[in-house]
Amino acid sequence: MVKRLFQIILNKLGKNYEIDQSIPIAMFVSFFWIRFWMMFRGILFLQKKVFLGKGVKIFNAKNILFGKNVTIENHVIIDGFAKNTIKLGDHVKIGAYSSILCTSHMSKFGEGISIGANSAFGKYTEFGSGGGINIGKDVIAGSFISFHSENHNFKDKSKLIREQGVSNLGIEIGNNVWIGAKVTFLDGSKIGNNSVVAAGAVVSGVFPDNVLIGGVPAKILKEL
Repeated sequence: MVKRLFQIILNKLGKNYEIDQSIPIAMFVSFFWIRFWMMFRGILFLQKKVFLGKGVKIFNAKNILFGKNVTIENHVIIDGFAKNTIKLGDHVKIGAYSSILCTSHMSKFGEGISIGANSAFGKYTEFGSGGGINIGKDVIAGSFISFHSENHNFKDKSKLIREQGVSNLGIEIGNNVWIGAKVTFLDGSKIGNNSVVAAGAVVSGVFPDNVLIGGVPAKILKEL
């Protein structure tokens, strides 16, 4: 009965996979219990149907647009202070101990971030979105991923690097992209649709649709 209920809920949420029947019922009961309390926290603290983990810190929530059934896992930090509205689409998941940071210094108001529907990121993901990050829908990503959408200026030898400010091109990730663990995206990175980024890659530059990229620095390994 519990497994059947879980499958019905998955189907209503648009999830197409079949649950593994060997998973014990106790695991499903535990899942429902945890999700119940996460929803309770979301309604209590945000007045929205958001699944909110323990120890989550959200600043300037009025500038954040939450889609349906967004999950923010334990100890996530979200900085909502940005020029643009922070957008988390339907069924987006942000893994535990991750951070969305928009404005890191008073010298520059950050651009912000948009994440499309059904995109999920693992634990310890760092979204440095001061220069702007735009992530498409159906993006799946591992843990320890970092986005750095700004660069420090350093050409003026008469000034300290920390005094020369920053520049930014922003970062774009297309739809239906798989990002492996520990990938680093540098400012100006652009990943096309239907692509895969291999674990540990350091990405800088623009890549087309339908490719597998990897390496340091990342390059096209093959077409998909």
